Amino acid sequence: MSKSTTDGPMACLSDLSQNLWWSWDPRAVSLFAEIDARIWQRIEHNPVALLANLSAKRNKQLAADTDFCRRVRATHRRFKQYLRARTWYQQHTKSKPRGLVGYFCMEFGLHESLPIYSGGLGILAGDHFKSASDLGLPLVGIGILWRQGYFRQGIDKAGNQTHRYDRLNPADLPISEVTKPNGTALELKLQIGQDKVVARAWRLAVGRMTILLLDTDLPANPPQYRKLTNRLYSGDRQTRIRQEVLLGVGGWKLLRELKLPVSVCHLNEGHAAFCSLERVAELMKDRDLSFTVASKRVAASTVFTTHTPVPAGNETFDPKLVLAHMKSHARQLGLTNDALLALGRIDPSDTGEDFGMTPLALRLAKKANGVSELHTEVSRKMWQAVWPKRALDRVPIGAITNGVHIRTWLHPTMSDFFDEWLPSDWDAKQDRESVWAKVKNIPAKALWELHCKLKLELIDFVRAQPSSGSRALDPNALTIGFARRFAPYKRAALIFSDIERLNRIINNTRRPVQLIFAGKAHPADADGQELVTQIVRQTRSRRFKTRVIFLEDYTIDIARHMVSGVDVWLNNPRRPHEASGTSGMKPALHGGLNLSILDGWWPEACKHGKNGWFIGTNKDHSGSAAADARDARSLYRCLEREIVPLYFERNRQGVPIGWLRCMKNAIATIAPTFNSHRMVKQYLGRYYLPCLRSESKK
Repeated sequence: MSKSTTDGPMACLSDLSQNLWWSWDPRAVSLFAEIDARIWQRIEHNPVALLANLSAKRNKQLAADTDFCRRVRATHRRFKQYLRARTWYQQHTKSKPRGLVGYFCMEFGLHESLPIYSGGLGILAGDHFKSASDLGLPLVGIGILWRQGYFRQGIDKAGNQTHRYDRLNPADLPISEVTKPNGTALELKLQIGQDKVVARAWRLAVGRMTILLLDTDLPANPPQYRKLTNRLYSGDRQTRIRQEVLLGVGGWKLLRELKLPVSVCHLNEGHAAFCSLERVAELMKDRDLSFTVASKRVAASTVFTTHTPVPAGNETFDPKLVLAHMKSHARQLGLTNDALLALGRIDPSDTGEDFGMTPLALRLAKKANGVSELHTEVSRKMWQAVWPKRALDRVPIGAITNGVHIRTWLHPTMSDFFDEWLPSDWDAKQDRESVWAKVKNIPAKALWELHCKLKLELIDFVRAQPSSGSRALDPNALTIGFARRFAPYKRAALIFSDIERLNRIINNTRRPVQLIFAGKAHPADADGQELVTQIVRQTRSRRFKTRVIFLEDYTIDIARHMVSGVDVWLNNPRRPHEASGTSGMKPALHGGLNLSILDGWWPEACKHGKNGWFIGTNKDHSGSAAADARDARSLYRCLEREIVPLYFERNRQGVPIGWLRCMKNAIATIAPTFNSHRMVKQYLGRYYLPCLRSESKK
């Protein structure tokens, strides 16, 4: 093939489309959008599908556009330079150990065009991998290709949530089937209970990183197993345990089949905990070790991150279901059925207790952590009984607070703005406070004008949604955003506790306020769905029709627009039920101010009245209606007495100087700490490197 063909602009675009690096590079994104903005929006920003359906006429036009071709080649060169460049890990890690870390997660939220994610867990995993790529960490991901993903949300005429499942076509995704050295498809044979199951894998490139996605939709499998990888977090308990066997056991077998040098496993939540049992069984067989010795070896090379601060949110299974699917492992491990089940009980002697994936993961992981300092305190209390002889402060669960991938969530215009006002290497040194301290030098008027531009862009986006209407929202109103999973403990409708008081706040003609909501309730969560209905009906009421908006089918794209344009980000869970709550870190990158319960990450960041505000108290919620009412009153008081007056207090040029001081403080105090570069560096230093070095010596 001639150089002109392989180096042509369309070949370069095709190459870019096959690696998600493009998704956090604004110039690459703009190139794809320029091809056909209307289609780009309709296909949810999927460059693979865009290029596959490009007309011959448009292809010819682009090839003749010399400026476009020049920019394509320049972007492609930067991509190749990124892949070849000496990484932070190579530069800063002395005596780099051999081996890789296998990162197991049920979902990966990387981009809206690859909808194999549900919410916070998946978005966190996606940001983890993007930072791992930027820094060059030795990771490989293991997940599942959910053919129907998570459900697509609709709202019917009565205001109720509806559910739709769209089927993904692998040909439209940036994935390639994993093959054997001879080029034939790799097929993994797996025992799930009494059944023989065949799985294949797909390779997904995320910058320098690879994520392997398991898939059982193969003709060789019976219908129940073909459907196993259809839907994320759906189906009965039997389906769920089979999915978790696939992820944990099948994921480890896949790594061994590919001969990848994975010597350390990071289990991101308990869904993959069966991986540890598979690894123990393998060591016992291959090294002729006892269960006790093999389990200690596996624990020493396992990292476990727990994300759920309430017992009900941690996965448990009926013991009979566990034995039906893991009895063969009991034999391989030399354990009785009861001894196997005891590994998943908080109290091993309590035969009436269900089998928990979190206790199993904790017992077989020497390194474990929560995802904020408060969550770690809660986790130690929840799981202290797993180590009954240890004092609370000796429970081996550490803390690594979550962070967000700045390049993914930062609006391109804001990025250009930082290029102008921050040190030229601010991105490479984003976890240094000294870099962000320079924000104080930004002229207030310049920051305000940029914020108003981003806010208007959000309003235009909202008005373009079919359910919103062209008169929705006021560019001059204080705009509050609330977007997250609609679980009851997150209290999405708390701000509607006193409708008359809220009406006075929102419809004040001199100081108007408006609300934008987005979020999904799980199809099996009737209470969460009722919250969706309550809020949708408020958006249709006469008094709130243009002031309260609900955006259907919450996606990464909707989140990206909201976090860059709102004035205030609202979060009001029942403390301490929010493990981390990374959504609030994203508006802060743009100067958005958090108004939140002191839960998750916010107690570590909040400087009340200076970079945001807290609601309620620093005490745990009792779960009572009285406690909900107390928090609602605190929310209203904060809006009425602090937030609204500060926002509308303007100088002669119409600039809210006091508000901008808070915006600068939010950027300067939150950005350097709550980013995923800092987070993965902590995982590397505290967990990955010690485990890898220990394994290298064996």
